[in-house]
Formats: sequence, structure tokens, C-alpha cells
Amino acid sequence: MKPITIKGNIHTDFRGSLYFNNEFDASPVKRVYFIQNKDTKIVRAWQGHRIEQRWFSAVQGSFEIKLIEVDDWEKPSKNKAVYSFILRANQLDVLHIPQGYISSIQALDSDSKLLVMADYLLGEIKDEYRFDADYFKK
Repeated sequence: MKPITIKGNIHTDFRGSLYFNNEFDASPVKRVYFIQNKDTKIVRAWQGHRIEQRWFSAVQGSFEIKLIEVDDWEKPSKNKAVYSFILRANQLDVLHIPQGYISSIQALDSDSKLLVMADYLLGEIKDEYRFDADYFKK
């Protein structure tokens, strides 16, 4: 399965704006949290999950999310394809990250906030993998 962006939308009238995403099915979600990088220079790379899947949505500002599908969790190939996505708060798009991917997360605007949704509770399974930020070929 490949990562996909589930497109959101906005309706605006004299009362204000309504942001919505009618295509996103949140039924598998068991846990939610926010990521807010200290500044736009920070890159949270590379972390991911063999079993868990995640959904990301920018609720403030914008983020660049890079994803790599891992071929070997002990010693992954260093030159795998990198998928790049931009998430903006004014669109309510939801990026689905299937199991088997690692991510790099960078805020593009100051004070950006990313909503993260996961399909497992904290500590329910042991499924967190981290690699050095410079491990993968850029």
C-alpha cells in the first residue's frame, strides 16, 4: 500500500469557514497527539513503524512530510525512493501513512502544529524504529 493524501475542503459564507474531510474514515484511530517543532530548521527524521499506520493533518501552519518504504528493518537500503507531501492547515487534508514506512517531518511555518493519529494505543505493541537523520541518501 502506498501513502495517499485524503483531500479535505472548506466552505465559507457570511458566518465564517467550515473545514471538512468527508472522505477520511477515522474508525481505525485509537490515539491522537500533536507534534510542534521548536522551529522550521528542526527535522524529525527518520522514525516509523512496521505494523502501525498513521494519519497526519496540519492543524496550524504547514509541514513537509517525507516518507520512505522500508525494505529491511535491521539494515534498510540507503537509496530508497522518497515520497514528499506538503500539508497545510487551510485544507484539512489527511495524509495516510500505511504500515512499513518511516517519516521525516519538518515545519514550514513558525508555530505549525501537526495532528497525528495512530491505530494502536501507546505501549500496545512494540513497533518503533528510528534511523539517523543522515542515514538515507538525500
